[in-house]
Amino acid sequence: MNTIDLTPLYRSSIGFDRFGSMLDTALRSEKSAAGYPPYDIESLGENEYAITLAVAGFDDSEIDIQVEKGVLSVRGKKVESEKERNFLYQGIANRSFERKFNLADFIEVTGADFSNGLLTVRLVKEIPEAMKPRKITIGQSDKTLEHQAKDKAA
Repeated sequence: MNTIDLTPLYRSSIGFDRFGSMLDTALRSEKSAAGYPPYDIESLGENEYAITLAVAGFDDSEIDIQVEKGVLSVRGKKVESEKERNFLYQGIANRSFERKFNLADFIEVTGADFSNGLLTVRLVKEIPEAMKPRKITIGQSDKTLEHQAKDKAA
């Protein structure tokens, strides 16, 4: 497997330390995921997103959604049916699955819906006020900037 040299990115960027390992993990996990269940990632607006997974045959009680350290995990585990079934052909996948999505900074999961075999996870990007761009006037001291920030917050 070829590796990608990200040295030029690191020369002019700050804070992308985990980008290389995240990219490597994404390339490796895509092969192991085998495409099940299929999913869509949709932009609903400037800062709103939705991930929709096709989980036909699963009940909402058999699906677990968790977010930990910037990774959204969706797992499905089928509960064994007590009823014995005699399939002539079984094309509907009832196997367990796990899908992981790396979330960028400030992306928060706001909810999930389950309807007609589709699981939709809603996300929003909420940038804190302290991280939004602000104009710095030349000759202004740090104390003046802090004072202005407190005045705006009040």
